Parts: sequence; structure tokens; C-alpha cells
Amino acid sequence: ITDFGSEVIDIPELAKHPNSVFTRDTALCTPSGYIRLRLGLDTRREEERWMSDALESIGEPCAGEIKEPGTVEGGDVILAGPVAFLGRSIRTNDEGAAQLSSLLRDMGYEVRTISLPESILHLDKVLMVAGPNRMLSCSDFIPKENLKGFEVIEISCEGGSTANIICLGNNQIIVDRSNHEVITRLETRGLLVHAVDLSEFAKGMGGPNCLIMPVERV
Repeated sequence: ITDFGSEVIDIPELAKHPNSVFTRDTALCTPSGYIRLRLGLDTRREEERWMSDALESIGEPCAGEIKEPGTVEGGDVILAGPVAFLGRSIRTNDEGAAQLSSLLRDMGYEVRTISLPESILHLDKVLMVAGPNRMLSCSDFIPKENLKGFEVIEISCEGGSTANIICLGNNQIIVDRSNHEVITRLETRGLLVHAVDLSEFAKGMGGPNCLIMPVERV
């Protein structure tokens, strides 16, 4: 990632919280500042404060927070230009989705909410940005009308296939090397794929996108 001009900030894991490695879930960074989320898994609840402290230590302002009884996890939120895709899942409830939608609309985003079955932990398993105005999508779970205005690369999301990737820009993508269908589909479309071994994180139902917390400043 540093080869693409990004500054990478490593923060120590939160003691007794092994899931804190999945930093994406704890907050949502926007050009207006970060939104403090409220995790849907009780055993992860201290991670929101931990990430808030880390973001504020580098000067990132807080632009809002999800309050009880709402829950939102960052894996259910995908910002794609002016569009915010929001997954309603087993970790993001109706109250949390409503609170986040209000915050994002106030920032000027068009919010598109997608209801997910209980078999899908987070939205980023079945939908992810793959370039400017381009989305990688599992056609069985994402209605085509939700992707209006985007070029779509469709995958099946059967077996080990998942849309959980990192888009680096310049048509380059980071993918778990076991995600064979996605690697083939992306390479067929002319994208350069960097395949990495994330097998240990996959045991915790994680992928590349789960492991990063992008902080963007405009």
C-alpha cells in the first residue's frame, strides 16, 4: 500500500480483543471526519473507543456517532464517490442504519440500503469498490437496481469466493490468494491483481478490506 503513496499507520491491538485486527468495523472515515460506530458484537464493544482515540491522535475530527440501541459495523458501509452503500445485516440493525443514513445524507451522500441474509456477515463480502464507478458484486445478493450508474463486475460468491478486496487505484487490486474466481474475473477485465496469503484472517471470516481503516482528507 505504501508503494501507492499511502501513509500506513500501525496501531497496537487492543488487549484481550483479538478481533481488533479487523479495524474497518470500528469507525467510518469521511471527508468531514470520522463517525464513531457501535459494534453489533458485544465482545467487541471497547474497540470503538480504542479506534476513536487513535483517529483523534492524528487530528481526525469526530463527525458523529451511532448511539444505543443502534449498531453499525464498518464492513457494512461502502463509500463509492457520492454514493454510500449500507448493508442491513446481523451486525447492523435498523436503528443503526437509520442513524448512519441521516449522518451521511447530511454530508451529501446518496444512501442505498441493501438487506442481507443472515448467512452474510457484512456487505463487503458481496459488494466492493473495484475502481472509479466500478463495483465488484455478487449477483445473488445485490439487486441490479442498487448499482445504477456503476460498471459492475459480477461474481458468484459461492464456496470461497468473496467481493472482499482492496482497490489500490490505477486498476490494481489486493485479493486473498485463495479467492480464485475473483482473481480470474479481475485479470480477465485487465486489472492487475496482487494476491496475498490471508488464510489466518479468513479463519475469523475476514478479508483484505476488513484489515484497513482508510483515513481520507480532502
